[in-house]
Amino acid sequence: MSQDFVVIGAGIIGLATALELAKRGSKVTVLERAVVGGESSWAGGGILSALPPWKYAPAVTRLTMWSEQLFPGWADELFSATEIDPEYHRSGLLMLPEFDREAARIWCREHLVDCVPVQSTDISPRISLEAGALWLPQIAQVRNPRLIKALQRRLEIAKVKVIEHCEVSAWKISRHQLVSVVTPRGEFSAAGYIVCGGAWSQHIIGNFSLHLDIKPVRGQMLLFKTQPGFLTNIVLQDDTYFIPRKDGHILLGGTVEHVGFDNSTTEEAKSELLSRAAKLFPQLTEKLLVRQWAGLRPGSPENIPTIDRHPQFDNLFINSGHFRYGVTMAPGSARLLVNLLLGVSQPFDCSPYAWP
Repeated sequence: MSQDFVVIGAGIIGLATALELAKRGSKVTVLERAVVGGESSWAGGGILSALPPWKYAPAVTRLTMWSEQLFPGWADELFSATEIDPEYHRSGLLMLPEFDREAARIWCREHLVDCVPVQSTDISPRISLEAGALWLPQIAQVRNPRLIKALQRRLEIAKVKVIEHCEVSAWKISRHQLVSVVTPRGEFSAAGYIVCGGAWSQHIIGNFSLHLDIKPVRGQMLLFKTQPGFLTNIVLQDDTYFIPRKDGHILLGGTVEHVGFDNSTTEEAKSELLSRAAKLFPQLTEKLLVRQWAGLRPGSPENIPTIDRHPQFDNLFINSGHFRYGVTMAPGSARLLVNLLLGVSQPFDCSPYAWP
């Protein structure tokens, strides 16, 4: 074999998986249908938590929380090795009403997560809603585009080949083993194949997908430019979130749209998001709007990813279906998948991530 593993998909999950393999001594090639990190990995907000965690199944919060614990060391190692700062920092999250206060209190107590009842304006003085809120100081964020650049550079250092514009069009099979993948750039063979194709994963696997249920879900976001310090913490109300960057940029998201593989932006979403902004931060007008974009999340039932070996092919694996939390789950998912590949014991029960 020309390499140990071929990873299909160069989003954050694919890059993290390839890096984990390389760090454990495997020779890896990554194939990407478009450009590195160009889909939902780039488009997302980078909040490192389920939102809010008490609304999700234990299989989601177990993985997000474990991955959150890995993130500081992971980000530091990337920064140290590449000199590209992913801008990991604990900015904290302010949760505005309405939400289930008792469910929040119980979940945070059981999971040893700090949560403090506060007045909203005590944490975010510029917010127009003065109300009883919940402050989660441990919630962190990362700047997705910079994380992608750091991962890409780190893979270069590790001698991992990443080939863009190299879409997998077919599989060659012999006796329940994959022999190679066919692309416009030729065939690639390896001992193992790992699909990390995000919203395209089920399409990539095709007739062998069995009962996978990974579908594209569009999310649209707006980007504003304010003065640094205008907002210093994440703000969440229902499905609306404001994410401040250190340089004064503020991301506002997000929508959840089932429109297939259509990643275009719409005026309707723009108007809706601007309306949401006006209710909490009237200063965030269209005058401060820098950009609007859309990404296609890899939607999955209950937001639970699939991280497993194919039931019929010993050398086909998947790490996909992370829906809204691909960035959050990236270092943890990569470690779980590589543990499986190398026969290393897992830190917890991984049966919820089995191939359906």
